[in-house]
Amino acid sequence: MAARQPFSGPPGPDAAVFVISMAAELTGLHPQTLRTYERLGLITPQRTGGGGRRYSARDIERLREIADLTAAGVGLKGVRRIVELESELTALARHNEELLAELAALREALGQAHAGHRREVPANKLPVLRQTQAGSVVVWRRGR
Repeated sequence: MAARQPFSGPPGPDAAVFVISMAAELTGLHPQTLRTYERLGLITPQRTGGGGRRYSARDIERLREIADLTAAGVGLKGVRRIVELESELTALARHNEELLAELAALREALGQAHAGHRREVPANKLPVLRQTQAGSVVVWRRGR
């Protein structure tokens, strides 16, 4: 007999734990509607080894959002576009946070390097990064 895994708490939002009948009940949608949404690419449940669909809490939330949009009169093509745009927005926001953190670290490093070579420089005189159209980064200093 295999050893049991210790209980590690409730599953996370991406854990695929709901079968299609439970997902349908939780969203108020018919199982066939869930299959249609999957076929249209609006939702992508995980699959078991036998091919059964498993939905996560995040999938359930997305299904509820889709149901709200369709109930408000948005067509499935519109829903698909909204889902795509929301996904892009999330990815861009994440990328923006990464870039801001990178910029802060770079400014800190530039400030330390600049302070090590010269006397104390006011914050408004620190090097500023400017991006050119070609995509390269140019470092320049404000007027002294």
